[in-house]
Amino acid sequence: MNPWRGLKEIPHNIWILAFATLINRSGTMVLPFLALYMAKDFGVSAGSAGLVLAFYGLGALFTAPIVGKLSDKLGALRVMKLSLIFTGLMLFVYPFIYDYYLILGYTVIWSVVSEAFRPANLSLISTESEPAKRKTSFALNRLAINLGMSIGPVIGGILTTIDFELLFYVDGITSIAAGIFLMIARFDAHAEGISGEVSSFENPESGLLKEETSIKPSVSGIQNQASIFKDKLFLLFLFSLIPVNIVFFQHIGGLPLYIVRDLGYSGVVFGILTAINTVVIIFVEVPLNNAMAHWDDRKALALGAILCGIGFGMMVFWENIFFIAFTIVVWTFGEMIFFPASTSYTSTLSPENRRGEYMGYFQMTFSLALMLGPWLGTEILDRFGSDILWIMTFVLSCISALLFSFFKVKSSTAVQHQRIK
Repeated sequence: MNPWRGLKEIPHNIWILAFATLINRSGTMVLPFLALYMAKDFGVSAGSAGLVLAFYGLGALFTAPIVGKLSDKLGALRVMKLSLIFTGLMLFVYPFIYDYYLILGYTVIWSVVSEAFRPANLSLISTESEPAKRKTSFALNRLAINLGMSIGPVIGGILTTIDFELLFYVDGITSIAAGIFLMIARFDAHAEGISGEVSSFENPESGLLKEETSIKPSVSGIQNQASIFKDKLFLLFLFSLIPVNIVFFQHIGGLPLYIVRDLGYSGVVFGILTAINTVVIIFVEVPLNNAMAHWDDRKALALGAILCGIGFGMMVFWENIFFIAFTIVVWTFGEMIFFPASTSYTSTLSPENRRGEYMGYFQMTFSLALMLGPWLGTEILDRFGSDILWIMTFVLSCISALLFSFFKVKSSTAVQHQRIK
């Protein structure tokens, strides 16, 4: 049996979105090296370097729910285009800022613009794929992300040996290129997030079959208008995501400083280690998620969280670079299971006409973890040492896994019935 067979059934528009993501991510190198840029070029402490990432997370935190609603009203595709173009332009300016406090403020603005892409993208993927294909569609999106990330950080690691400022220019160029690609791409105009923006390309014979336009069981008008903060199941889910997401973001927080500063390896070595993560994802994630397509989301989330914690936690035992490479493979498997399952579960929990809003709050948990995770990791690394940091990553992952065990709902139909009662 072909483990990649599920990709043949992915809608045309999902492939376009994935290719745009690939273009953008192929130049992603600023964020993975931002802490090193601040520590080396500005000479600040690890905690101060991590604080810049915290400010990035702060901007993303406030962006996600707002952009989710904006995507529902203005169209997710339009939001994505604007985000990519303006992100690229802002990256060109970043190297010309030399004051630490100005960098903190500018990083917040950059984050607001850049992170607007994510909830809009997730919302559009949810709209463009039916439930049976949704987890594979999200896996394809992550395949594009990680294929690009197998290129960007490696090139970024090389550029750091020449001039850190080159990272900002290359990252900005690829962001703008991705935005231009979305402007000229020929979408099938049938989804709410697309149809209002591609009329010049619209083919009346294209699009999904009629029965696919009502994928999810309908819910009452009251539920559609109710505050998201009354959705207790969804709030528990969001809360459960935060500890393990804090762990995951150590790959741009504590991990690069530990490998480069504490163990004495070069930025090139860190870039290659980052590529291990992305290469494994490229070859394994889609087949893995196809094989796990019928798994209970609760089990997949718990397993992914535990593997993530084991991977980071094992670094307490040995500092050998080959052992570190092995730990990266372990937490990568956790990542490959956890993230598609969490996005798919969000789609299951969200009312169809408020999917952008729900995806916005879902993305907000990642933004909160991005705000706290790298900063906490770098502070713990500086104050208490690497052993305490890696032990804490294991503990936090176990907390998330335990919280996922409280989830009882296993299907979208059951979710809707529970809410209507």
